[in-house]
Amino acid sequence: MDVLVIGAAGLDVKGQVGGPLQMGTSNPGAIRQSPGGVARNIAENLARLGVEVTLITALGDDWPGRYILENARQVGINTDHILVRPDLRTGTYLALQDQEKQLIVGLDDMGAIQAITPRYLHDRRRLFREAEMVVIDANLSPDALEMVFRLAAQYNRPVCADPTSAPLAVRLQPFLGQLHLVTPNLQEAYALLGEVGGSSSSRPIRVARRLVAKGVKLAVITLAEKGLCYATMQESGNLPAIAVPIVDRTGVGDALTAAVIFGLLEGLSPTEAVRLGLSAAALTLQCRHTVCPDLSLERLYETLVV
Repeated sequence: MDVLVIGAAGLDVKGQVGGPLQMGTSNPGAIRQSPGGVARNIAENLARLGVEVTLITALGDDWPGRYILENARQVGINTDHILVRPDLRTGTYLALQDQEKQLIVGLDDMGAIQAITPRYLHDRRRLFREAEMVVIDANLSPDALEMVFRLAAQYNRPVCADPTSAPLAVRLQPFLGQLHLVTPNLQEAYALLGEVGGSSSSRPIRVARRLVAKGVKLAVITLAEKGLCYATMQESGNLPAIAVPIVDRTGVGDALTAAVIFGLLEGLSPTEAVRLGLSAAALTLQCRHTVCPDLSLERLYETLVV
């Protein structure tokens, strides 16, 4: 096993209005659904890049759970340690987008992941020993996160984290010194630093360097259409986004995180790994699916040179 991924899985339900949004009434539009959840999305992106991935998550014994489980198996994710219970309700992410494909509001119901307890993780500690890297999202409970970092430290395994959202990012604050990689947007980066609603006047590159000063090995701050900035103890920089037609923004950050992880696993420098992340983001922006089904290393490099 190359990577152990732990976190949320669920059903993405995305609606895009067909005209100006009218509140308080039904709006014509298009509704699509696909497997989602930050950790699951990262796992699928990695699997499509040829990485051997084991996923730990929790699903209900319902039709969305069965759909997500079957999809994970089809794309090559090891599902042996996914918890499926009839008393759980499979997670759902509901997104409403405007005509320009910008998010109006999102609603997530990821309570099932609370079933991944510290005991559940400790019982599977051999997975930490066998993994080259551990990847998490911040949907995990604080107690589960503490167990993740304890086991990762015990077996000297690097941990990469997607903060998921600003409210959830706060859960990662105690563990910044143990993070090999973190990939927040600017709002999430401030939350990681304990500055929810932090000043937008501070340059993002400085925020990335502050995360590194807290112990993060590689901090990558995503800046939407402005690209990203990144920092390590040795280097830092800004990279522009790759200009592409936008079809759907859902899952773009998860693709970026997965591709950066892939680059690090391949021994690339932080700059080259981050450039792969931008390429994966560009590919995913052009795709209606949360994870681009034709993602491959060849496509990543093709997009880089366009």
